[in-house]
Amino acid sequence: MTKLNRRAILASAAGALAAPHLALAQATYPNRPISMLCPWGAGGGTDATVRIVAQLLERELGQPVNVINRTGGSGVVGHAAIAAAAPDGYTLGILTVEISMMHWQGLTELTPRSYTPLALVNEDPPGIQVKADAPYKTLKDLADTIKKSPPGRLKASGTGQGGIWHLALIGWLQSMGLAPNHVAWVPSNGAAPAMQDLAAGGLDIVPCSVPEARAMIEAKRARSLAIMAEKRNPQFPDVPTVGEELGQVYAAGAWRGIAGPRNLPEDVAAKLRAALKKVYDSAGYKEFMNNRGFGMKWADGADFAAFMDDGDKKMGTAMKAAGLAKS
Repeated sequence: MTKLNRRAILASAAGALAAPHLALAQATYPNRPISMLCPWGAGGGTDATVRIVAQLLERELGQPVNVINRTGGSGVVGHAAIAAAAPDGYTLGILTVEISMMHWQGLTELTPRSYTPLALVNEDPPGIQVKADAPYKTLKDLADTIKKSPPGRLKASGTGQGGIWHLALIGWLQSMGLAPNHVAWVPSNGAAPAMQDLAAGGLDIVPCSVPEARAMIEAKRARSLAIMAEKRNPQFPDVPTVGEELGQVYAAGAWRGIAGPRNLPEDVAAKLRAALKKVYDSAGYKEFMNNRGFGMKWADGADFAAFMDDGDKKMGTAMKAAGLAKS
């Protein structure tokens, strides 16, 4: 046997021995770029949150994580695209509180159970904002005024009819034994115009996240009496919770979390959850969220699923009481 033939045989044998290891390496997740779908437009809070998560997740996974905005249908289009993706871990997405609302409105059959929950990374509970010179100095003062006022006399706004801040107000009114329309809701295009209207005296209450109200609060044109959360927001430590003020715990609010389609392989899901926990705990993520006043809240796997289930029930109860549910 010539030296040339011997070398060819040895090289072939070495290649055969390496093949299983090469195949294993190729099969190791992830071995190609990941798409991260965002159901909302570029420049908003959800888009900003998913982009910092994607940026930091790239470092943990060693693969590009590309954010793709899939907007439309009041969030239905993007949420549907996440649910319909192949369950291989290469298409993920950011879920928002609207997934607990859209099916009650008859917009989609999707529910929080349509996904593999990976990590809750943000929650922004609503603050209860009033005008700076409003006569009520505490939440108890406001609650007493609401109870004594005829239905519809006081007005609130912060989003459209049936939006998250409207439902948060409904839930709070119900927790006090009041009708869901005891405070009249004035639909608006969001918290910013509602806060302007509040400062001008056209509204009595704006239940929106404190970060959204921050500019008016810092300008001394509005005050936040409390937040609908179990704990105070570290970014706004002087704002008490509803429970502290009234002795009754009531929590609600907008949230964001990372998920994949249903039936994501458990080994892939476990790797993603571990990587997302490192992202959440990183200095970069904390600095980003703190600078914007966004709330941070962590839950993964079964805990994230339970969180969404609880929120889904609350949204359903509030929407049915307000006559906004179609299912």
